[in-house]
Amino acid sequence: MSNKEFQFKPAPWLPKYDPEVLERARTIPREEMEYTNENGYSVRIVHNPVLIMVQDVFHRIYLSDVNDTPLTMIFPNQWPDAYQAIAEMLNRYRVSCRNVHAFAMDEWADEDGNVAPLTYGAGLGYSFRKHFYGKIDPDLRPDVEHWHVFTNENKGDNVYSSLIEEVGGGGADVVYSATGWPGHTAFIDPGAPEFYADSLEEFCKLGSRLTTQTPLTVAENSLFAPMGASGDVWAVPPRAVTIGPRDIVNARERFEMHSITTNPCGDTWQRMISRLELYGPISMECPASIMRLGKGVCYVSEVIARPFSVWTAE
Repeated sequence: MSNKEFQFKPAPWLPKYDPEVLERARTIPREEMEYTNENGYSVRIVHNPVLIMVQDVFHRIYLSDVNDTPLTMIFPNQWPDAYQAIAEMLNRYRVSCRNVHAFAMDEWADEDGNVAPLTYGAGLGYSFRKHFYGKIDPDLRPDVEHWHVFTNENKGDNVYSSLIEEVGGGGADVVYSATGWPGHTAFIDPGAPEFYADSLEEFCKLGSRLTTQTPLTVAENSLFAPMGASGDVWAVPPRAVTIGPRDIVNARERFEMHSITTNPCGDTWQRMISRLELYGPISMECPASIMRLGKGVCYVSEVIARPFSVWTAE
């Protein structure tokens, strides 16, 4: 920490960062936040990233309809408000989704690796199909199997990734995501034994699989509405099934949203990890940082971009 009066090392179970990287993340000037790197990955600060995501999804589906071209997309969950808004626009403007394959990027699993069924009300696949597919007019949507979700049948290593590659011609056209507290994308957590690799290159080749959630991920999910939004960590399933780094790297475009807050005042667990992902090293300690390896954009809300500091004595 930068506080000279009391020096300490962070908890050993946290992702590892050099002190200089942490200090850079805490103090980065606003004028240095927006950039485009050599891979075509950009950071943009806006008022509401989710609204931009809604129009982006609608526009891609619209183009797939009028041009009659296939479209493969990977989505985070749960985002019911955004997905209902997209469905309303598709219905209003009579846009067909016949060419769309939409993949949920993750799902809960129990301690034995059993995947949550579509009847589980807090399920990610349940929300994805109910609030997105289910809100599209029947004459505009494809067969429900085009809205892909994890099941016990496709939870094996690389099975879901192979399906994405099969229908997407090598990978998804776009992956939408929002980084989690430990720096994950989907449930690709730092330090998860199921995603162990000796190098970043090897890590980026790992596909979909069952995984174990880290403590920060469990804590984060206890703050969302399906789990009561009250810190009830005992209500959060301990394991998950998820896409892998390979699916992020294979996607032709990446679209990120950093805008999660925990109250109207703008308190958030995302402000620090957003900076570590976007301005720290690309590494397995922050799996979401591999987004920067390819073309894409991260829209950061004005609230997340606010400066912050650790308290010091007066």
